[in-house]
Amino acid sequence: MWNVRLLDLEAGGATERRTITVDDGRVAAIDAAEGQAPAGAHDLGGATVLPGLIDAHCHVLSTTERSPGFGPPPPLHGEAPRPAALGHYVLAAAGERIVRSGFTTVRDVGSYDDEASALKVAVDLGIVPGPRILTCGRILSATAPGGVIFGSMYREADGPWEMRKAVREQIRRGADYIKFMATGARSIVAEDPEPPQMTLEEMAAIVDEAHRMGRRVAAHAEGLAGTRWAIEAGADTIEHGLSLHRDPALLDTMAGRGTVLVPTLTTFHDLAERFAADFALPLVEQAKRQLEEALKTVVAARAAGVVLALGYDSGPPGASANELLRLAEAGLSPIEALRAATIGGAAALGRADLGRIGVGAPADLVVVAGQPDVDLTLLTRPESIVQVMRSGSVVS
Repeated sequence: MWNVRLLDLEAGGATERRTITVDDGRVAAIDAAEGQAPAGAHDLGGATVLPGLIDAHCHVLSTTERSPGFGPPPPLHGEAPRPAALGHYVLAAAGERIVRSGFTTVRDVGSYDDEASALKVAVDLGIVPGPRILTCGRILSATAPGGVIFGSMYREADGPWEMRKAVREQIRRGADYIKFMATGARSIVAEDPEPPQMTLEEMAAIVDEAHRMGRRVAAHAEGLAGTRWAIEAGADTIEHGLSLHRDPALLDTMAGRGTVLVPTLTTFHDLAERFAADFALPLVEQAKRQLEEALKTVVAARAAGVVLALGYDSGPPGASANELLRLAEAGLSPIEALRAATIGGAAALGRADLGRIGVGAPADLVVVAGQPDVDLTLLTRPESIVQVMRSGSVVS
């Protein structure tokens, strides 16, 4: 890559007329672009290059009900049933859409029938283009109403030893990390997201078993009591975490430990606004309250020095950059929002080699026409994405 504007999100600034040499999937050198471009160099005319983006809270699914404009139209009454295998083609299209949008890594936080694991294998084997995928296997939950609705996305268990077994099962099925439900879900009428859904002993057993086996742990946490227990148990990331502003001491604890917050602001907008007609009225009203709390928590977490990571938790695939705009609405500067989508995401995944451009790092690079550190909306426009490279291979 010759004559690029290199955006260094660690330093918080950009340098002009740089050249990036890629070899064997990694950044081999970063130099000044002096004189004429050598033979074989790709002159990008001063376009901005930033690290591949990371979505730390993504549900990799073949279902498209929350993805307007993506996938096949819904079947009409009277049409022949569609083959179940069609879902694999939808998954492949989703993976391609995601990586072409500049998101070179996603952390799948729960999918049906191990779909994310299947797509991960297909991408890793080079069968289809897609992002690097880290998956949790199935979400660990206490026996709860959500298990009826989410089915194969969950692994229900009760008691510390059953939770340990459930962790081991996810590792056996190839999980990169473990996720558990510290509280109920805001999208389930029969669940109250305020109290803990598990006991502290159950949460501690999950974290201990996962950490012993070298896996990080993510905690779905909405209400304050369950969030507090998840932090006490040692979860590495707090997903949603909207009530944390109520107890600033917890944010101080997270900042001290390096516990990452993935605030997922878009999902609250979804329930409160975009998909309000699809949900029971009490859930919509609850989402409106939770959105207000989530915004307060982002402000408080930023002030406390908590690491923030971008998590879209919405659809359609390839639209994760919309969460950058939500983070900006919450008060983050463009640079801070981009850090959440790179450095913060890498911290959430426990992958310090990602989310940065440096010699020896994987060549996950996004070339943008314009200055996304000034105008984040550029990353929401496909026409602004000039080129995406994942592990040194050009995917768009």
